[in-house]
Amino acid sequence: MADGEQRRNPVSRAVSDAREPRDTTGETADAQESDAARRRRRAQFLRELHEAKQLRDRVQPRRARAARMRQQMRMRTFRW
Repeated sequence: MADGEQRRNPVSRAVSDAREPRDTTGETADAQESDAARRRRRAQFLRELHEAKQLRDRVQPRRARAARMRQQMRMRTFRW
C-alpha cells in the first residue's frame, strides 16, 4: 500500500504542477481576449445603434423634430 501511494503521488503531483502554469496563463490570455472581444462587440453595437437612430430620424422627420424641440426645452430649463 505504501508503495502504491508513492507511485500515485509523484505522478499526480507532476500532472497538477504541469497543469497549474498553463491554467493561470490560459486564464489571463482568455481574459485579455474576451476583454478585447467584448470591446469589439460593444463598438459594433454602438455603431449599429447610431446608424439605426439616424435612419429613424430620416424616416420620421416630424417625430425627430419634436424630439429635438423637447431636448432643447429640457436644456433651457435645466438648472445647475
